[in-house]
Amino acid sequence: MSWQYLAEGPPLTGGDRGVVVVVAVIALAALAVGYVLLKEVLAAGQGTSRMQEIAKAVQEGAGAYLKRQRNTLLIFGSIVFVLLFFLPAEGWGERIGRSLFFVVGAVFSFLIGYLGMWLATQANLRVAAASREQGGREIAMRVAFRTGGVVGMSTVGLGLFGAAVVVLVYAGDAPKVLEGFGFGAALIAMFMRVGGGIFTKAADVGADLVGKVEQGIPEDDPRNAATIADNVGDNVGDCAGMAADLFESYAVTLVAALILGSTAFGSQGLLFPLIVPALGVITAVIGVYITRAKTGESGLTAINRSFYISALISALLCTIAAFVFLPTSFSELDGAANTGEAGSPALIAAVAVIIGIVLAGVILWLTGYFTGTDYKPVKDVGKSSLTGAATVILSGISVGFESAVYTALVIGASVYGAFLLSGSLFVALFAIALAGCGLLTTVGVIVAMDTFGPVSDNAQGIAEMSGDVEGEGAAILTELDAVGNTTKAITKGIAIATAVLAATALFGSYLTAITEALAEAAADLDLTDFIVFSPDVLVGIAIGASVVFMFSGLAVNAVSRAAGAVVFEVRRQFHANPGIMDGTVRPEYGRVVDICTRDSLRELATPGLMAVLAPIAVGFGLGVGPLAGYLAGAIATGTLMAVFLANSGGAWDNAKKLVEDGNHGGKGSEAHAATVIGDTVGDPFKDTAGPAINPLIKVMNLVSLLIAPAIVTLSIGEDANAAIRITFAVIAALLIAVAIFVSKRRGTAIAENPADADNAPVPNGVA
Repeated sequence: MSWQYLAEGPPLTGGDRGVVVVVAVIALAALAVGYVLLKEVLAAGQGTSRMQEIAKAVQEGAGAYLKRQRNTLLIFGSIVFVLLFFLPAEGWGERIGRSLFFVVGAVFSFLIGYLGMWLATQANLRVAAASREQGGREIAMRVAFRTGGVVGMSTVGLGLFGAAVVVLVYAGDAPKVLEGFGFGAALIAMFMRVGGGIFTKAADVGADLVGKVEQGIPEDDPRNAATIADNVGDNVGDCAGMAADLFESYAVTLVAALILGSTAFGSQGLLFPLIVPALGVITAVIGVYITRAKTGESGLTAINRSFYISALISALLCTIAAFVFLPTSFSELDGAANTGEAGSPALIAAVAVIIGIVLAGVILWLTGYFTGTDYKPVKDVGKSSLTGAATVILSGISVGFESAVYTALVIGASVYGAFLLSGSLFVALFAIALAGCGLLTTVGVIVAMDTFGPVSDNAQGIAEMSGDVEGEGAAILTELDAVGNTTKAITKGIAIATAVLAATALFGSYLTAITEALAEAAADLDLTDFIVFSPDVLVGIAIGASVVFMFSGLAVNAVSRAAGAVVFEVRRQFHANPGIMDGTVRPEYGRVVDICTRDSLRELATPGLMAVLAPIAVGFGLGVGPLAGYLAGAIATGTLMAVFLANSGGAWDNAKKLVEDGNHGGKGSEAHAATVIGDTVGDPFKDTAGPAINPLIKVMNLVSLLIAPAIVTLSIGEDANAAIRITFAVIAALLIAVAIFVSKRRGTAIAENPADADNAPVPNGVA
């Protein structure tokens, strides 16, 4: 291995730069297509004045939340921006570039999230209005899916454009600068996932517990003060959060692929990871435009068909690109460190990309099986409602546990399959990164599928609250909502797979960072420091696994506290204003929105600090070997936990819909009440804790990647300083402990006696 090559990175020729320019132009074309889709969505009809009034309340609530979240994130972002200057880099050019592109990645991630939220709040009204028109089913579905298409094209466009610009400016040093770009995207996505997830599920749980269970009124009944907050939450959680999450997966996977590619394939390895997602832009456009349900055909069937067609086109185009752009022998690579390796770089790259694309398709089917209403797992959960809420919860947990095993095995098989493509460690790791790039060629369609869910859900809510959509129109929206519920679950499964592939590739990039730092310190890598049965590495694995559990617990507990405040407020309004139930008094929707906003933003700090500081505490305290173990523990446990939470929650949600469709007694029955309780438990599972694990493991990997050179510097050589190293570790551990202590001391703001709610003070995110 050539350490000098690793440190400097491969140069780019004029032809190479031409390829990057073409990629950048394709990225801009994706943004242009997104704009065309945007104009089409906004041109759709907006329905009645009552529908517009309700939609405006949702738009204002979502906008106010993201504005306050932006101000909160500015504080964290500013601190990290400054700290990045002090991490080791090859000169001030890299330091400045890394910090600047951290800001670019963070801004892009927030913009994608904001666009997803803003457009969804515009589209839900238009989908509801379309259901009332002639041919309403086709129009409503097209508007909902193309809304997601706008966000999907923006995701691939901004992610690809940002990476291409960095490669153009920094050439062989681009991977170092891209670490900042990926870190900015991942950090903001994690905050948006956590904050949006807490907001949406606090409102949803509060609305269900008081509205459905206590008052016996429908889910989106306008008499429930939490209904507007619930609709706002769908947008700031599912739309803004998922859009930012998939954008950062896109960015982080590119970062890992470029770092490993420049090591494994030289300059071609720096460019091919850009070519793959550029081809994904073409397939995303095709996937969005061909999605339309035939007469009598399920909307889910139409969406799945588009996904599989897009995936097949991606596989063909990427295979052709691999054999056109890459040589068939390692000796022909330009400046690669592995010129003596056997095998064909073109074949390795093509197979790796196909593995990622196939993985996306398998995860789509597997998640659909465990969360879809047409399959046995959800039907069994629904049947268990006949014996009460306890059996509903037990059966849903069982589905989550079982599905996590199969999903982890499928992802593991994909990772191992990519790893077996080469006998060289760095080439094998690059193949894993390319599998991630292959999976993300479908990200444009994936984002469209995900956004389709909350847009359809909100459309049904607006229709029910306004009372202006009846008969066939209401049936259309009910069908689209059921389809959207399944697509949301499916895209969560695919997002988890992208997170694991990205994190595994970053794990390899971590090794690259360590070897570079050791080369500069003229020291050798002692592989015994990484052996799993070494006690310190085993401790690192245990800590990494425990952080996932703590993070999940904090997220669920945050929802519990915020939902308690919502329950208290909604009860207070029902008790204080009896006219709400007979429709003569309008509920105070804004008070619940304000509670959810304050509580969700208050809860951001603790999980955010844990994600950033835990790797620092382990790395500086125990060393690079235990930190590698920490990352392995977090990736493995995070995979299982994320799938368990997402699929158990999805199964509970769809079991409730199964009962609401008339099975096992239908709405208002004891079975229905049991499934509502199950769905309430599942809400923070599938929409808060589960999805937030995706950016968590990538943030921790990127932090480890950034601090690895500093750990090596302080551990060996002339600049070794154990006192400074241990001080960093202790400070990080203390900050985590203080944050958790403060979080655990917060109250729930639930009244001791619901009958006293008339005179109880209104909770305002009580600490």
